[in-house]
Amino acid sequence: MRRFLAHWLGRVRYADAHALQERLVEERARGACPDTLLLLEHEPVVTLGRSAHEENVLLPRARLESLGVDVHETTRGGDVTYHGPGQLVAYPIFDLSPDRCDVRRYVRDLARVMIALAGAHGVQAAFLEGDPKLVGVWTDAASPSKWPGDPRGQAGAARPAKLGAIGVRLSRWITMHGFAFNVSTDLEGFRLIVPCGIGQYGVTSLAALGARAPAVEDVARASIAHFEQVFEATGALADTVETATLRGFTSRGRQA
Repeated sequence: MRRFLAHWLGRVRYADAHALQERLVEERARGACPDTLLLLEHEPVVTLGRSAHEENVLLPRARLESLGVDVHETTRGGDVTYHGPGQLVAYPIFDLSPDRCDVRRYVRDLARVMIALAGAHGVQAAFLEGDPKLVGVWTDAASPSKWPGDPRGQAGAARPAKLGAIGVRLSRWITMHGFAFNVSTDLEGFRLIVPCGIGQYGVTSLAALGARAPAVEDVARASIAHFEQVFEATGALADTVETATLRGFTSRGRQA
């Protein structure tokens, strides 16, 4: 039976979370830490994956930064995405060997966790097979206005909308990055970009769909049981001392 230790980190800047992931990946490769699940929110940030097209960022970087939105190029797969408060971000640092060494299976498993979270709030969502551009979790929703990034969207039309995004990196079968699940995210943030380079569909959240949207921390805690079921593992939520140690890592690490 696999085991993992989960940490709720609260709201964390992207650069800090990325540095923490890199450290944990190295430690996991050495066997110096267990499988670890980081659960958090990000301050507003636009990230560009390995396949990103700069034109999908709709404002100059200097303008974004003046609005308080960080911009980071990153090592995950995919195009451009937005993270912000109200969004549950999950970063599993899992060693998939020896029996789960399948990238497609891993991506589907992350989708299954989000589908279960959506279902727990009365929202039917799905992972769309067949088109690598549509990686993530999708649902049908009626748009009250034009979709972010979609100049052709029309009010009231029910059309596919992305509820959760997935972007990963694997090194020696150790995972990094993960998913972003929109709980009560301000969807205006997605108007800064063409989300994942997909202009014809929209982005939504539990709150925008009319579902009860609890605090992100509550959704994070609930996600642990879904990770356990999907990954056939036993998980435990770290105590506050261990979590505080992780939160304090980045500033100390960069000064060392």
